[in-house]
Amino acid sequence: MRATSTIALIALAATLAACAAGGQPRIPRDRIDRALASTQYTAQPSLVVARESEFARAAREKGQWTAFRDFAADGALLHGRNGPVPAQAVLATLENPPAAVQWSPRTVMMSCDGRMAVSMGRFRDPEGLVGDFVTVWTRDRNDDEYDWAYDVGGYDDPQPAPVERDPDEIVATAFDAVQGLVADCPKNGASVPPPPALGPAGDARRGEQISRDGTLRWVWEHLPDGTKHVRADYYTSGAWETIVDKRLVSPPED
Repeated sequence: MRATSTIALIALAATLAACAAGGQPRIPRDRIDRALASTQYTAQPSLVVARESEFARAAREKGQWTAFRDFAADGALLHGRNGPVPAQAVLATLENPPAAVQWSPRTVMMSCDGRMAVSMGRFRDPEGLVGDFVTVWTRDRNDDEYDWAYDVGGYDDPQPAPVERDPDEIVATAFDAVQGLVADCPKNGASVPPPPALGPAGDARRGEQISRDGTLRWVWEHLPDGTKHVRADYYTSGAWETIVDKRLVSPPED
C-alpha cells in the first residue's frame, strides 16, 4: 500500500511538471490535496530515534519533568507503582530533579502507517542505577510530531556489577545500534488478521490498544505485587510477532 501511494505521488508530480512545461491546464488544487491526504505516512523508525534523542536532551537542558510534560500526547499515561495514571495531572505536581535520568532506545517498532511506534531501551538514573523502559509514541495529525502516549520503566534487579573501563577506550552509544522494525502493510486491499487473543488477566489489571491500521498492538498489565508488564506485537511476513515482552520492577519512588 505504501508503494502504491508513492507511485501515485510520483505520477502526480510528473503530470504537474508536464503541465508547467507545456502550458496545458493545471490540475485543480483540490485534487492535489485529496491525493496527498489519502497517502500513508512512510514509517521511519529513525524519526522516533531522533525524537527520543530530542526528548532526552530536553530533559537534561530544561529539566526532566518539564520535558515529560512538553513531549506528552493528550491523554498520555505514566505507569507507576499503582498502575497507569494520567500523566499531566501527576507531572504538574513534580519538581525537576537536579539531574535527569539518561536513556536511549535499543529497539523501535512501528505500525505500517507510521502513526504509532513502540520504543524499548535502557536508562541510567543520576545515582548510577540502570534499567529498562518502554515508551509508546503516537504521531499527531496537527503538528506531525511524535509524542509519547505511554511510558513505563523498571530497574534491573539485581543491578549489574560496575564495569571498569580504560579512560582512553572509545565506547559506542546505544544510538549506534538501534533495531528498527516496521509492520507489513496489507496488500491489494486485504485486511490484517486480528492479533492473537490474550490469555486471562487473572488478578492483573490490563489495557490494550491497536494501531489505527491494525498492524501493531501494545498491552500493559499491572500485577498485584506491583510488577509492571508490557507487551507489543506487530504484523510481519503474514503473521503476528511479539517483539516487546517486559516485566518491570517498580522504582524505589514513582
